[in-house]
Amino acid sequence: MLTAILMAAAISTWRFDLAAQPTAPDRIAVQPGQTYQPNAYGFEPGAASDGYLFSAAVPEGVYRVTVRFGGSQAGRTTVKAEARRLMVRDVVTAPGAYQTRSFLVHVRGPALPPPPANAPGGTAVVLTPQELASRTWDDRLTLEFLDRPQVAAIDIEPVAAPVVYLAGDSTVTDQPSEPAASWGQMLPALLTPDVAVANYAQSGETLKSFLSELRLAKILTTLKAGDWLLIQFGHNDQKTQWLQTYVDPDTTYPAYLKVFIAEAKRRGAHPILVTSPERRNFRDGRIQDTLGTYAEAARRVAREEDVPLIDLNDASRRIYEALGPDQAPRLFNDGGADHTHHDNAGAWLLARAVAAQIAEKAPDLAAHVAPDFRRFTPDAPPMAETAVAPSLTASRERPRGD
Repeated sequence: MLTAILMAAAISTWRFDLAAQPTAPDRIAVQPGQTYQPNAYGFEPGAASDGYLFSAAVPEGVYRVTVRFGGSQAGRTTVKAEARRLMVRDVVTAPGAYQTRSFLVHVRGPALPPPPANAPGGTAVVLTPQELASRTWDDRLTLEFLDRPQVAAIDIEPVAAPVVYLAGDSTVTDQPSEPAASWGQMLPALLTPDVAVANYAQSGETLKSFLSELRLAKILTTLKAGDWLLIQFGHNDQKTQWLQTYVDPDTTYPAYLKVFIAEAKRRGAHPILVTSPERRNFRDGRIQDTLGTYAEAARRVAREEDVPLIDLNDASRRIYEALGPDQAPRLFNDGGADHTHHDNAGAWLLARAVAAQIAEKAPDLAAHVAPDFRRFTPDAPPMAETAVAPSLTASRERPRGD
């Protein structure tokens, strides 16, 4: 073990057997009690009967993770990566039977290339205390195995692959704790396993703060020709009381959207605008408008810039109204007391709406939407498919923003 730890800092490819002995000379056996060691690998604290977390130290990049599911007992395994990013749902294995699945995980840290002497800029993304404590920006790739997990082997190797980058706020971000969830962290499970999702959204963000905190700068360090940048802002940008970050829907909001679009296009990437999902405020059975002027501004910019538009504002209204004021709270955080942020069910349905509109409106990305998820009818939300195995970490703290 000590030799492996000393060598690990230079390793980006790992091949693990979750067993007492390795199955081949190039593999590493990891036993249940082996806790994570810095610059190496192992199980994270907090394991329970319905799940555990496993980490391996890797540099920044995109990694293909191949998991061999199965074991001596029957299993039903859901896999999440980093901060609860849904990768694989409900892999069922009988005793002694095995299945193999692969998916791509984007790993990052906050460091930025230092600017030249006397030039403006910074050397790291400005992170919130919540982010500093999360698994999104650390020095390892973390996998969470949930439900009744049966896992025999894990392979991790770096790959060159297309990436879907997400820029946005709390309704997009990888929420780190149950019961909150956002559509961005569900999206990987709806795409094919040959494309990675890099979710840079964060609770409380605005178009302006995403620039000033160097989040867009971080994306631009790795955004390449052929990648995609999905852009969704509005919930916090519309707050006139946030004096430093407010943007007007008729002037500054479209101007800032065009900055993000231009930066993506300059690198040969494909920008896609997403209108913000509505808040759950009913009156006489209809959702009240709180974001319509910003949604209409995004639609106008999409037309002017000739970029695809995912109209999540419209889809979210239709989903909530189809369920009605009595059932729609089932899609929201904090048992429905939160009218803005979603739980797993709500995040799943909004991700379904996003994936289906990608398949319809973004031809270059449509091929990466898994066949089962290329169609979705917001007026008939499929509640039967919304159950997602809960993660081990829970918190009563509300996401930033509202």
